[in-house]
Amino acid sequence: MDINAILKQEFNLRDEQINNTIKLIDEGNTIPFIARYRKEMTGEMSDVTLRQFYEKLIYLRNLQTRKDDVIRIIYEQGKLTDEIKKNIEKANTLQEVEDIYAPYKQKKRTRATIAKEKGLEELALSILKNNIEDIQKEAAKYINEEKQVNSEKDALDGARDIIAEIVSDDAKIRKHIRELALREGVIVTKNTTDEKSVYEMYYDYSEGVKNMAPHRTLAVNRGEKENLLKVKLEINNDKVLNFIINEYVKNNNINNKEEIVAAIEDSYKRLIFPSIEREIRNHLTEIAQERAISVFGKNIKSLLLQPPLKDKVVMGFDPAFRTGCKIAVVDKNGRLLDYTTVYPTEPQNNVEGAKKTLKELIKKYNIDVIAIGNGTASRESEKFVSDMIKEINEEVQYVIVSEAGASVYSASELANEEHPDINVSIRGAISIGRRLQDPLAELVKIDPKSIGVGQYQHDLNKKRLEEVLSGVVEDSVNSVGVDLNTASYSLLEHIAGISKTISKNIVAYREENGDFTSRAQLKKVKRLGPQAFTQCAGFMRIINAKNPLDNTGVHPESYDVCKKMLEMIGYSLDDVKNRNIEDIDIRVKEIGLKELSEKLEVGQVTLKDIISEIKKPGRDPREEGIKPILRTDVLKIEDIQEGMILKGTVRNVVDFGAFVDIGIKNDGLVHKSEMSKTFVKDPMSIVTVGDIVDVKVIGIDLNKQRVALSMKI
Repeated sequence: MDINAILKQEFNLRDEQINNTIKLIDEGNTIPFIARYRKEMTGEMSDVTLRQFYEKLIYLRNLQTRKDDVIRIIYEQGKLTDEIKKNIEKANTLQEVEDIYAPYKQKKRTRATIAKEKGLEELALSILKNNIEDIQKEAAKYINEEKQVNSEKDALDGARDIIAEIVSDDAKIRKHIRELALREGVIVTKNTTDEKSVYEMYYDYSEGVKNMAPHRTLAVNRGEKENLLKVKLEINNDKVLNFIINEYVKNNNINNKEEIVAAIEDSYKRLIFPSIEREIRNHLTEIAQERAISVFGKNIKSLLLQPPLKDKVVMGFDPAFRTGCKIAVVDKNGRLLDYTTVYPTEPQNNVEGAKKTLKELIKKYNIDVIAIGNGTASRESEKFVSDMIKEINEEVQYVIVSEAGASVYSASELANEEHPDINVSIRGAISIGRRLQDPLAELVKIDPKSIGVGQYQHDLNKKRLEEVLSGVVEDSVNSVGVDLNTASYSLLEHIAGISKTISKNIVAYREENGDFTSRAQLKKVKRLGPQAFTQCAGFMRIINAKNPLDNTGVHPESYDVCKKMLEMIGYSLDDVKNRNIEDIDIRVKEIGLKELSEKLEVGQVTLKDIISEIKKPGRDPREEGIKPILRTDVLKIEDIQEGMILKGTVRNVVDFGAFVDIGIKNDGLVHKSEMSKTFVKDPMSIVTVGDIVDVKVIGIDLNKQRVALSMKI
C-alpha cells in the first residue's frame, strides 16, 4: 500500500510536503511546533490540517499492519492464494480487510462448525459445486448415528448451515449489500410509548441512510437507549436475495437450487442482515459522533479564544436560591481579594442586606465588572444586580458568563491546591470571575467535556472526544502563547512539548529562583531537555526580558537571523524593545523580501513571520476578537416583542442553528434557515461561540419560555 500516494490524493499535497511532514512527525515534533515553526517544510499546513494528516497517517499505518497480520495468519493456515493476497493488498479500509479475513477467522462454536464436526462439510461443498441427481440419496451417505446425523433431513439441515455461513462470510456479498444499504437503505423509527417526550417527531419517522443528518442520528440513538423508540433498517430484501442467488446458483449446481436458496434465505435473515444493520447503524453513529466532536471542538476553541477582559477588577457572582449566592472579588491579575455569601433570592429574599454587602465590596475594591454565572437563579440574580447598579454612583457593569464546569473545577485537586483554605462553593465564584478576565487561562483547568458547548456530548466516544479536545486545547494555548512568569501549571502543560510533570517543575523553579528573565533559563528546569526546549520555547513569553525577542513568537533558533535582518535594514534589538520600528515594512520592501531571505539563508515564510512578530512584542491575538457585551439593565421575556432587533452573544452552535443570549432567562434559537438569505448547510460557517450578533425576534412562546430569532434583518 502506497501510503504517501493516498495522503497526496486526499490532502492534495506535493510529494515534498508529504515526505517532510511525515519526517517531522516521526522525529517526535508536536503539531503546534510543526504548524508554527516548520511552515517551509509543510507548505504552510494549518494545525487543523496537520492533525487530520496525522490521524490519517496513523490509520493507514494501522491498516497496513492489519493487512500484514491477516496475510500471515491465512498463510499459516495454508489457505493463502494469489487472489486473496491481491484482494487484501487492494483493500482501502479496515472493514474490507476484516470481510476478506472473515472465512479464515477462528470462530466460536456456531451451527456451521457443529455441522462440520458431524462430517457434513463435504456434502455442503458438493451441493454448491456439483449437480446432484438425487439429493436425498446423496444426503443418506452422511447418516451417522454416533455423530447424531440420524436422517437425510439432519444431513441436509447441517449442510445448509454450512452453506449459510459460507455465504455470510463472502466479502463480495457483504460489500454489495453494505453499499446498497448506504445508497438505498431507510432508517425507520417507531414509538414504544404514547407518552409525550422530546422524541415525538421520531414516533413515526423514516429517513434515507444517505440523507440522515448527524444530529438526528444521535437523537434517534438516545431515544432508543431510553426505550422510547424502536429503530430498524429497511432495504429491498428481494433485490438483495436475487443478487445472492444469482451469485451462487449456476448451471453446475442448478439441480440443488432449492437447497441453496433455502440456505441463502437463512443466511441473509439470520446472519447477514443483522450484521449489516449493525454496521450501518454503527457507520451512521460514527459519522454523527465525528461531526458532533468536530462541532464541540470548534465551539470549545471559540470559547477558549474569546478576548480577555484585561485590567479589570471583577466580582464573580455564582447564583443560587436556598444556599445563597457566592461572591468572590478578584484583582486585575485574578488574585482573590475577598469573598462572601449573600441571600437576595428565594427563600431568604434578603435583597437589602445583599445590596449593602455588594455596594461595600464595590467601593472598597473599585470593582469594574460583575460576572454572573448563567446557571440556576441566574436571571433572578441579574435582576438584583441590575437594580443595585442603578442605586450606586460607581460605574459598574455586568455580564452573564457561562458557568459550565465551574463546579467540576471547584471540587478538583487543582482548585484545592490553588485555594486550600477556601470553601468549595466559593471556588466556583472565583472561577466565574477569572474566566471573564482570561477565558483561556481559566477554562484549561476544566475537563473540556464539562464546558458544555456541543450537541449530545455525553453520548460520544469518550476516548475520541478526549483526543480531539486535547488537540483543540493544545492548539488554542499555543496559538496565544503563555506568560512564563504568571502561567499556572495547568496552562503550561498544554504548551507543545511540556508534560504535566515538567509544567510543575517550571512553576517550582519559578518559585525557588524568582521570575524567568530569559527563555534560555528553561534549560535549567528539571527534566526539560533539548527536545522539549525546542518544542516549547517559541510559545513562552517573558514580558520584561532583557532580550525583547523573548516576548515574541520568534523562536530562539531564529534569534541570530532576526538580529542580522535588523542590522541589514538599520535597526537594533533596542528598537524592537522600544517599539521604534514603525517603518519596518517600508525598509524590507526597499531591499526586497526575496533578497533578504536569500542573504539570510532563511525561507521567506519564516522571515515574514519574524517580521510580523517583532512589530508587536507581547501581542495577544485574542485582542482582535469581539469583546463580551457588558450590561447595566435586565430584560425579561415579557419585555420583548416580535420584530424587535436585539444584540446578543452566541453561546452554542449546533448542526441545526445557534443559541444566542439576548439577555433573557433562556437563550433564543436562530435556526440555520434564519441565518442567511441563502441556504446554510453548516451554521459554523456563519457564526462561532462568542460572536456578537444582531437578531430579530420572530417568535415568542411564553409557556415554554422559548424565543425564535432571525439574523435575516
